[in-house]
Amino acid sequence: MISIRPMELQEYDFLMDMHYESISIVQGKPSRSELLCSPDIVKYNENWGKEGDRALIALIDNQPAGAAWYRLFDETNQGYGFVDAETPELGVAIRPGYRKRGLGIRLMEAIIQQAVSDGYPSVSLSVDPENQAAVRLYDKLGFEYFGISGTSRTMKLNIRLNGFYTI
Repeated sequence: MISIRPMELQEYDFLMDMHYESISIVQGKPSRSELLCSPDIVKYNENWGKEGDRALIALIDNQPAGAAWYRLFDETNQGYGFVDAETPELGVAIRPGYRKRGLGIRLMEAIIQQAVSDGYPSVSLSVDPENQAAVRLYDKLGFEYFGISGTSRTMKLNIRLNGFYTI
């Protein structure tokens, strides 16, 4: 059975596992601690739980299978998928043994609904254009190309224009 719920603070290590999993590096991927502590990445996880941070955990038969999350950045501390200071940047990852079961889209829909509940009109993300499965998922959800940051594509979803708006 699949369920999705808000992350509990004691699940922070699992969220970091998923954050590591979400970073697409084909060859020579650094260790978890090395990558997550690098200057360009640490901003995504340091002081987790501050205002604007949200994370959801997907469970299959009560076992953590994936996560989706978002965080706000500003002009002085931009993430790879930065659009503006009012648009949270989101991420999603599924543990390898749980992929191809529809969890990615369910987590994305749930985190977008959370953004709606939190009053955000849009969300953004960064994706490696070579990660075709992710690009197809984001296209299906209505994300649009916004720009390039390094080797990654920034995409943005206008929530209200794409059927996620709820009153």
